[in-house]
Amino acid sequence: HVQLVESGEGEVQAGGSLLLSCQGSDYTIRSYCMGWFRQAPGKEREGVAGIRRDGDEYYADSVKGRFTISRDDAKNTLFLQLNSLKPEDTAMYYCAAARISGCGSLDSGDYYSWGQGTQVTVS
Repeated sequence: HVQLVESGEGEVQAGGSLLLSCQGSDYTIRSYCMGWFRQAPGKEREGVAGIRRDGDEYYADSVKGRFTISRDDAKNTLFLQLNSLKPEDTAMYYCAAARISGCGSLDSGDYYSWGQGTQVTVS
């Protein structure tokens, strides 16, 4: 399994930005396809962004052009840069590692190792 710890929670006004981080332990994030997900109260968990082992990025339509997923291999850390934030972006955000068969997916069922989440609030 991959142990993941998120950080970067915060409250920001609409139009602002936040940077979320996800640090892996025991295993290298570079060896896994990784993703960011979010869940707001009363709503289903949704995939936000993913990155394949070769570095290719993919995004949900709702965040495309505003969010950027990236990876710092030297620090074994995954990032999500959130720009132009809207109130509807308010949610708990989770990073996750996918099984090799789930690479390229934003379906939560294709991910098996999850962090505890970090709260993003946009007002």
